[in-house]
Order: sequence, then C-alpha cells, then structure tokens
Amino acid sequence: MRGVAIAGAISAVVACAGGLIAQSTSADAVSDRAKQVHERATVIDTHADTPQRLLFDPTFDIAKRQTNGNIDLPRMRDGGLDALFFSIWVPSDVTGPPAVKRAFDLVDTVREAVRLHPRDLVLATTAEDIRRAARDGRVAALMGMEGGHMIDDDLRLLRSYAALGVRYLTLTHFKNNNWADSSTDKPAHDGLTAFGRDVVRELNRLGVMVDISHVADKTFADALAITRAPVIASHSSCRVIANHPRNMSDEMLRALARNGGVVMINYHAAFLSEEFRVASEKRSGDVVASMSAMSKKCGGNEACTTMESERLDHEAMANGSLPKVSWEKIVEHIDHAVQVAGVDHVGLGSDFDGATMPLGMEDASKLPKLTEALLKKRYSEQDVEKILGGNLLRVMEAVERAAAGTPSSAAR
Repeated sequence: MRGVAIAGAISAVVACAGGLIAQSTSADAVSDRAKQVHERATVIDTHADTPQRLLFDPTFDIAKRQTNGNIDLPRMRDGGLDALFFSIWVPSDVTGPPAVKRAFDLVDTVREAVRLHPRDLVLATTAEDIRRAARDGRVAALMGMEGGHMIDDDLRLLRSYAALGVRYLTLTHFKNNNWADSSTDKPAHDGLTAFGRDVVRELNRLGVMVDISHVADKTFADALAITRAPVIASHSSCRVIANHPRNMSDEMLRALARNGGVVMINYHAAFLSEEFRVASEKRSGDVVASMSAMSKKCGGNEACTTMESERLDHEAMANGSLPKVSWEKIVEHIDHAVQVAGVDHVGLGSDFDGATMPLGMEDASKLPKLTEALLKKRYSEQDVEKILGGNLLRVMEAVERAAAGTPSSAAR
C-alpha cells in the first residue's frame, strides 16, 4: 500500500568496490513475509505525545531523524507507520483558561507541522482520509485530546476542538475532573455526572471517539451505557498481566468488545510489566507522583518531563536497579487482549514520546517487529492487518455513521 522502506527490517544491498554486497541483517530484522504484510497493512498508532516536543523544544524538527525521543518522520517511515494520533495533553493540575490556552497551542503545533511538511504529512479527520494518505505516500496526522478538563466544562469548547480536527477525547487524565472520575484518583462522582453523560452524547453527535483510557471503572461502565457508537481505549494494556488501574480488566475487555470498540495496547514499561511496576513505585512513587516530581524538576516543560523520565528508567534497567522490560511484553498484552476480547477489538496505542518504552521498541522504526512476532504466533495475515490498524478504521467509520444519524440540537 505504501511502498516505504522498513529500515533494519530486511537485508539491504549496497554498492561497494564496483560490485554489490549484502548488508548483514540487524537484530531487528524481520522476514520478507512480515515486511510484505506490514507494507500492505494500514498501520495506525492512536497515541503519541510528540506535540509536547513541538511546543516546548524549539530545536525539535519532526522532519529530521532525531537521536532521542521516539517519533520523527524518518523513523515513522522506517517503521511503516501510516497514521499517528498526536496527543493534545495538558496535565490534570492545569485547569481552567490556562489549560484551554495550552490545548489550543498544542493543536496549533500539529497543524503547523502539517503545513510546514505537506509532502510528508496531511491532516486527517476520517477513516477515508487515512486511507487516502496511505495511497498518496504521506503520513496521516490526527489529533486526540487526552483529558476532559481541557473542555473547561463547556460543550462549545468541545465543538471548537472537533472543528480543528480533534477526533477523540480521553474523558479524564490522572486526576478527576468536574464531571468524571479517573482511575488514578479517589472517586468523587461515582463515574460520570449528568454533564459527563452530556459530554459522551455530544462526542457521539460530533463524530469524535469516546476514549476510556485513564477513566475509573465506573466511568467506563457509565460511558458504555450511554454511547451510541463504539468507544476506544487509546492507550491501555491488560490489568491481569500488569495490575495497574490504568490497564483494563478482562471484564472491561469483554464489555468493550460487546460495544464494538477497540483497546489500543500501551507500550509503557509500568503498564506492561507487573515486576517493573512494583519496583518503579517503590523507587519513585506511583506514576502520578513520579510524573509530578519530574514536571517540577523540568520547570513545567512537559517534553523534558517525559524524556527525562524515560532516560532515567532506561538507565535504571541498564544498571539493574529496575527490572528489564522487553518489547515482547507488548505482544503478550496483544495476545491476551485478543484471547479475551477477540481479534477485532485490539490495536496499537504506543504512548511514544510520553512514556518509558520497553527495550527493543525504542522508537517507531521498530514497529515491524510486532508484525513478525504476531505472524510467528500463527496469527493470520488478515488478523495482523486488523491489529495494526484495520480495527481502528472500522471504529472510526462506525463513529462517523453514528454521527451522521444523530440529529443536531441547538440546546447543546
């Protein structure tokens, strides 16, 4: 579909001394079959925090290959990534007008990246936009908003974000907001308030996906009871493997499947490995406390916060003060979610540029390894293509159809 190169994935042939010699394959090498499946698939990642780099780091150029972080255009193309949801994220303790301003600033950075690199990026808001971008050889840039506090309890702001291209809203982040409970905060609303239920209805009407990553279990149940369209977990993993409240229980996975939705597996080490989670919390506190402390250390520069946290975690893995977490744990979570929810309800939501990546999945160029691993586990090529992006396209289309059939309401 794309015809893009997958760097490090296959043997390359180079000219040398008047002849041709084969470069040796790297540790990341994948088979010809995996390469073909990966190229044929529409590969979609539903969560990357790269807008923080675009906003806070004036030296960051997404078009140039970087030596740090996880996302840039060369490495996206190396990994065959067709579409990426850029996360519009403001920390939960930034609320009111400052949160709204920051959110608009982040949206602007994504739109500016598209404007500055039209040969490589195209703004996408629909499933067909993603398919068209792949056919044209460009990367589809989408936006998801991570944290309902950014709508500042105002549905008019939600409509404004949607008009600018936001295509999912994560109902909460690490802390509760005024209308929904978070998975990592003390319950205050018993799930969704009346206004929170209105938010879900308005998302359905706008054709914006309801994202239940980060929400409390009761908020999850309330959202599923109200929505008229499938929902997503844009970046969540499996609680039975890593017992973090950010992850989804098997009961939640089954409910998500009945809803027709998709769980997009998160690559963060503490959400993949129970051993790492426990050791990390003993060392630095839970994820909320750890990120808050690092944010203060970085002076509110959120790009610094996430990248420094990952650097320290990788350093700790290297010196043995934290357990090593390998990229194969991603496959373990994918496989478990498929066994529980079904192959039609699982996808990829890396948390690139916003979390500690497992060893061997340091950046987007490594994505073909997931295709190889799933094929080795005897997943069919069709099922691998679903996991890589087909399932998310199906949900987007269902959300678009639901919006088309939802009457507008001047009262909202």
